[in-house]
Amino acid sequence: MLVLLAAFAVVPLSLPWLFGRIGPRAFLVAAVLPVVAFVHALLMTPEVIAGRVPTESVSWIPQLGIDLSMRMDTLGWLMTLIVTGVGALVLIYCRWYFDGKKQGVGLFAAVLLGFAGAMYGLVLTDDIIVLVMLWEITSILSYLLIGFYHARGASRRAALQALLVTTLGGLVMFVGAVMMAVIYGTNSLAAIVGGTATLRPGSEGLLNVAIVLLLVGALSKSAIFPFHFWLPGAMAAPTPVSAYLHAAAMVKAGIYLIARLAPAFAHSEFWRPIVISLGLFTMLLGGLQALRESDLKRILAFGTVSQLGMLTVVLGYGERNSALAGLALLIGHALFKSSLFLVVGVIDRQLSTRDIGELSGVGRQAPTLAVFSIIAIASMVGLAPTVGFVAKEAVLTSLLEGGSRPEALIPLVGIVLGSVLTTAYGLRFVWGAFWTKKDAAGTPLPVTVWPDPPMGFLAAPVLLSALTVVAGFAAPLLDAAFSGYADTLPAAGGENGYPYHLALWHGWEPALFLSLGSIALGAVLFWLAQRTGLVPRRILPFTAADVYNASLRVIARLAVWTTTFTQRGSLPVYVGTIFVVFVAAEGTALLASPSWQISLDAWQTPMQLVVAPIMIIAGIFAVRARKRYTGVVLVSATGLGMIALFASSGAPDLALTQILVETVTLVAFALVLRRIPARLGEHNASVLPLARAILAVAVGATMAMVAMVATGARVATPISERFPELAYELGHGKNVVNVALVDLRGWDTMGELSVLIVAATGVASLVFVTHRSDLISRSISALPTGATRTRRPLIETDEGPRPRASAPGSTRQTWLVGGQKVRPENRSIMLEVIVRILFHTIIVVSIYLLFAGHNLPGGGFAGGLVAGMALVMRYVAGGRYELGAAAPTDAGRLLGAGMTLAVACAVVPLLFGLPPLTSWFWETEIPVIGHIEFVTSTLFDIGVYLVVIGLVLDVLRSLGGEVDRQTQELRERGVTVS
Repeated sequence: MLVLLAAFAVVPLSLPWLFGRIGPRAFLVAAVLPVVAFVHALLMTPEVIAGRVPTESVSWIPQLGIDLSMRMDTLGWLMTLIVTGVGALVLIYCRWYFDGKKQGVGLFAAVLLGFAGAMYGLVLTDDIIVLVMLWEITSILSYLLIGFYHARGASRRAALQALLVTTLGGLVMFVGAVMMAVIYGTNSLAAIVGGTATLRPGSEGLLNVAIVLLLVGALSKSAIFPFHFWLPGAMAAPTPVSAYLHAAAMVKAGIYLIARLAPAFAHSEFWRPIVISLGLFTMLLGGLQALRESDLKRILAFGTVSQLGMLTVVLGYGERNSALAGLALLIGHALFKSSLFLVVGVIDRQLSTRDIGELSGVGRQAPTLAVFSIIAIASMVGLAPTVGFVAKEAVLTSLLEGGSRPEALIPLVGIVLGSVLTTAYGLRFVWGAFWTKKDAAGTPLPVTVWPDPPMGFLAAPVLLSALTVVAGFAAPLLDAAFSGYADTLPAAGGENGYPYHLALWHGWEPALFLSLGSIALGAVLFWLAQRTGLVPRRILPFTAADVYNASLRVIARLAVWTTTFTQRGSLPVYVGTIFVVFVAAEGTALLASPSWQISLDAWQTPMQLVVAPIMIIAGIFAVRARKRYTGVVLVSATGLGMIALFASSGAPDLALTQILVETVTLVAFALVLRRIPARLGEHNASVLPLARAILAVAVGATMAMVAMVATGARVATPISERFPELAYELGHGKNVVNVALVDLRGWDTMGELSVLIVAATGVASLVFVTHRSDLISRSISALPTGATRTRRPLIETDEGPRPRASAPGSTRQTWLVGGQKVRPENRSIMLEVIVRILFHTIIVVSIYLLFAGHNLPGGGFAGGLVAGMALVMRYVAGGRYELGAAAPTDAGRLLGAGMTLAVACAVVPLLFGLPPLTSWFWETEIPVIGHIEFVTSTLFDIGVYLVVIGLVLDVLRSLGGEVDRQTQELRERGVTVS
């Protein structure tokens, strides 16, 4: 099971590439994995029925007690068959549904298969925390699937709506899961539900809270009121998504969780009131709304909402016979509803419409599709010999056993009324999809021309529909299989209760008459609705979707008000606020301290006596500077002073990094200064100079006091004294700084990488107007390459053909590709020559610093900055086109690749039960080369290297190349640009 779960995580990564090679046939390849998982579950059937639960477990995060544990009991086995079986058929169906479509389909296939894997893990995991993780993964993947048609606003809105609702429910559920794990002292669902885990004394109240929070997650996932509105909106997704996620898989996750927890908590204080009331209301609400719809897919969507409400009531009822009926209803719903969704997909694909007003006479032209659709509808309304009939009769019988008790009578009445509505909208679907319509005068409407679809396209819906009949005849086998779960719940009459058994025929019993009566009333309701045109009206003038949209508008307005109040657009105000808070907070802490221990030295090295006055003078002149560039250079002078202090204090790594950072920062400042006034205060003069001076002095004094008190307050031996030893023993490196960054304190570096990526993204989003695509490197393709620009014509001489000294009319040799696009007054041949000669050497030096940094000064950060400086040289010498030639890729790809590599170094050790960012060390002797050592933390350093290069490239692309482009556009429009 764990191997299959790992395969579901890895195989989807190859599907986009495979789709590019073989097209939609890649869906058939993708279906192989769920088929294998389905067959594996079938092979486990004897063990599951015998009560021997197959179990696999690997310790994942032992400190938190989190394990990758898989457990296939009866409920997990049934859900596995549904998830993998229906998933495989839907993937096969996609081969024809997406035939002729290319844009994004490969990624769609990967996400759909990944979703199947997440559901496979969700229904089998025994760890409640891992269940929540997979739960949220399904929400994210469903967002991508629902929003497949991302160019359509409706698809984007529906995807976001589904994501917000299910993710919010998942977060609430996560709190409940953590509380449950703490209360019972274990993450194992089997231990919690099975009663082997002991409840901590005095935790009964917290347990009720945890149960309610878990139910919130389950109800939101399964579209139970008041969360029901996201499911009909999700019909904007491609039909295979609706057939899989919204009929067989995703919406079943909440039902699965209710069924999983029911044996232990169904008789708790809040369980039945929540589950039964909301389930019944959802069932009736969905059924009524389905009668109003004219879109076939939305009829099924609201029908699904109604059926999910019924499943919630039956499986959450908490008694043995209702649980048995609930599992039969669960598999029946997965079969008939996914079949019907796929039928709608065939109709939509062939006719480009789902509106019942535009369909007439399709049934006569597509008899096979019509017959199997009617079989699926028959199962939905509960007609023999389908599994829907078996399940419906079992549900009614289990509730009739409760007699006149309110907790049984209310669900019984509600389900009978819901069954009436189910029959009515089921008949409406068949009539709308296949019947010949008539106009107001009774004249038949023109027949809709039906182009026959490929046989393979019909295979999945036909098979699923046929299985509803097969499952009906196999009711005794289902009874034997499902009893393993049903017997974990108490019988309705206690020990003397009658154990119900699934069968196709129980004789002329009360449940049969109730079922037939509901079907008859449903048919009458459909006939009245068609004859009179009356449609049930809404009770309230608004819907849940209206409430959701209104909530979003309120949140947006509140955010705008908050931003308007706090973000006044004044950088001095922002900085001043930060400094005031700093002085107030740190000053209060200093004054509240009972004693200070300050130990000061006049200096540690003579270099400090030389550098410190220079830094102070530069800082004073920076404050007095009136030109922005002068101020930037003076501020950089203080940074250069820090370089000298680091170098003289035995920190060459810090000195190297500092000088590179100062250089890149100076370049970034210079790029920014091109678009703002040269003189300070030219547009907005400085105000309150005295207050600023006082605040500046206060900040400086506070920071000085904090530094002095902190250095004198140490009472224990600093851990840094052991860093050289730890760096060599644990990190297998001699450069303490680099080993600390990528190994000993790798999490800090991970956070810093995240900050760098956010900063780069923020800068780019402020500068780029429409997109961040790499248009610069594409535009150089028309420029002469190195081969063509150095080729010169041959001339005949007495000594044979020789190249001419220079081409006729040429004036300059182009050393850089982008130099051809630079304005003549801005070109420097000497600079182009120098950059042409030094660029590759600097890149080699950066790579050397990257790999040597583990034992010598350097590392990924320093190496990345050196490579970034090489890119700066290319940009300064040749402009934005030369930058495109130097780095013909998006900066985002480098940032993403670097962060992915860093995260992989953190995640991979977890798969082996080790702490994140654990490194491995190899050493060997190779002939000729000699002794070779390799530490896996080098891969983390490579990630840092790529992120830093991506950051510099993003800054140059945005503040440099994009600003250049915008300036050029202004010049072309005749606007004067300074």
